[in-house]
Amino acid sequence: MADEQTLDSQNQDAGSAAQAQGDDLGARVQVLEEQLAAAQDQGLRVAADLQNIRRRADQDVEKAHKFALEKFAGDLLPIIDSLERGLDLSNPDDENIRPMREGIELTLKMFQDTLKRYQLEAIDPHGEPFNAALHQAMAMQESADVEPNSVLKVFQKGYQLHGRLLRPAMVVVSKAVAPVSPTIDEQA
Repeated sequence: MADEQTLDSQNQDAGSAAQAQGDDLGARVQVLEEQLAAAQDQGLRVAADLQNIRRRADQDVEKAHKFALEKFAGDLLPIIDSLERGLDLSNPDDENIRPMREGIELTLKMFQDTLKRYQLEAIDPHGEPFNAALHQAMAMQESADVEPNSVLKVFQKGYQLHGRLLRPAMVVVSKAVAPVSPTIDEQA
């Protein structure tokens, strides 16, 4: 009987050891599953970060292509202004300067066509409502002919490159005519 008790005791010990080993394996499997889930989550985050980096890089390259001419175009604007001013100040009826005017007009047209090809657009807001995002008010002038806050005169055209403001238009803005107060004739 002592042998049976010893054998039962050994079997219980072996069963306990097997159960402990099974519990240990179960715990290890659970830990490994948690680590796998964390690694998969981290992998998904890394993939998403990589996709965001690629998207941002593509956007940066696109912007660089779009706006690479921004400084160069800004440097050309005074030349366009000078050509337009030359046409404005010269008399179109003077036969002596007609060939020169025609040359300036052709040069200006070629210049403007080239700028349009590269998405550089003029802002000429004469008669439009004042827009602080596109126009710079240089002065205000009373006017009964147009609505208040309208552009009366354009000193200098503005320009946009691919929809981004390169230079605001410099304008004179209308304001309402001040009411005239009646004067009292003190000598009457």
